[in-house]
Parts: sequence; C-alpha cells; structure tokens
Amino acid sequence: MADGRTTPPCVFLSLLLLLLLLLLSAANGLMQDFCVGELSVSDTPAGYPCKEVSAVTCDDFVFTGLGMPGDTSNLIKAAVTPAFVSQFPGVNGLGISAARLDIAPDGVVPLHTHPGGSELLFVIEGTICAGFISSANDVYYTTLNKGDTMVFPQGQLHFQINAGDVTAVAIVSFSSPNPGLQITAFALFANSLPSPLVEKVTFLDDEQVKKLKQVLGGSG
Repeated sequence: MADGRTTPPCVFLSLLLLLLLLLLSAANGLMQDFCVGELSVSDTPAGYPCKEVSAVTCDDFVFTGLGMPGDTSNLIKAAVTPAFVSQFPGVNGLGISAARLDIAPDGVVPLHTHPGGSELLFVIEGTICAGFISSANDVYYTTLNKGDTMVFPQGQLHFQINAGDVTAVAIVSFSSPNPGLQITAFALFANSLPSPLVEKVTFLDDEQVKKLKQVLGGSG
C-alpha cells in the first residue's frame, strides 16, 4: 500500500474465502437444470421461487391449452390464450413463454404493450395486419399471411387486426416467462380516472371520453 502498510493475513484469507463462496454459488446456479415455479406462493420481480425437485412432475413442462381456439365472442372479437408462468410453471426462470391468438373477422387486438418482453408472432391461419410504433413514433406495419412471422420489440406499442374474412390464428412467443400486458384503450377508459383528467391528457372532448368509458366499463 502507499503508506507502507500490508494487508493482514486474516483479512486476505477472509476475502479469498468470500470469493470462493461466490464462485461456488454461481457454479451451483449454472448447474441447476430448471426452476419450476412454485405457484402456491406470490410471484416476485425475479419470478416464482423454485418448487422442490422432488415435487416436480412431467406435467410441469407440458401445456396443452394452445391447441384449443379461444373465445372471440367479446368486444374486440379476439382471444389470447396465454402459456405464461402462471399457467405453465415449467417456463419459470427460462426467459420464454408463449400464447395463442385467435382473431375473428373484423376483430382487433388494440394498441398494447408488453413491458416485460419482446414478442414473436407466427401466423398459422388467415391474414393479419400487424404493426408497431417505435419510441421515435416511426410506424412499422404490414399484412401477414399464413407462414409469416413478425417481431415486436419489448415495450413498443403494437396491434393485430384480422385482415381477412375467416378467423386468423397465430402462435406467439415471448422473451420472458411473464411479459405483462397493458392495452392502451383500457388503460385510458376502463378505469376510474376522472373524465376531465382523461380529456386533458388525450385532447378528446367530454362526450367522446364518456362514450369510451361507457363502452369499456370505466367510471368517473
């Protein structure tokens, strides 16, 4: 050291022991094959805690829901069947998940974001008009046909619209076991935020805001 003092041997040994413990901990983490989510406890930003390996079964790694059509008899004429960690505990900690998207004729998945992950959409039936808006407000949209794939970067506003006359179906994958979802229209008009505030932040008039609140179930 600059003042001529040396590090005491006990301090050096303590630091070395700490380093070894950290290396062993990291090695054990890398050697862990999986971390099936223990859904009986609350989720955390880091995911669910791991289920005891002795309690893990093959069913934890299998999800069958994507083979069945979703119910599109709703306001947007679309349905999303998620295979996120809450439905599919085997994806916990793996940085992946999936979903099925069904959009009936004239159906739409309105502008929305997934704050927790990027999305990859693969069309397996029908025709879908899809696109996203970047943070620079640049617009990227196109018409996707059977076999086409499009990616939507994490956090970007994006949409899907049925562009044909038959139900469109797509399989979607995400770069997160829990990508999250916020639909812009519902965030603005399906809550109790007072109408004058909504009008102020959207530049819409009172009649338009109250009509949208009524349609989407908001109040205030």
